[in-house]
Amino acid sequence: MNYYEKLRNRAEGLRATYPKGTRVECISMSDTFSPVPSGTRGTVQFVDDMATLHVAWDNGSGLGLVIDEDRFRRLTQEEIEAEFQSEDSPDENNEMTMKM
Repeated sequence: MNYYEKLRNRAEGLRATYPKGTRVECISMSDTFSPVPSGTRGTVQFVDDMATLHVAWDNGSGLGLVIDEDRFRRLTQEEIEAEFQSEDSPDENNEMTMKM
């Protein structure tokens, strides 16, 4: 199996493991110029043919995750539910806030 076949197989596996909409959290990113800060959460948009996870980060960044260089984790269902509940909870002025 050549390099490109291995890469294609890896990308296909990642697409199955991290489909569009999967919530992830950055643990560390190796980008030296503008890494996504540790603890930042985001939503997977797609996995490209080079096996890079493209993420819409909650801080507005669009940097992709490189599998062998960056560290990240998938959020648990409980964490996702807690995010949803905190988005819909009243703030200190007793007003509802919702993210679109």
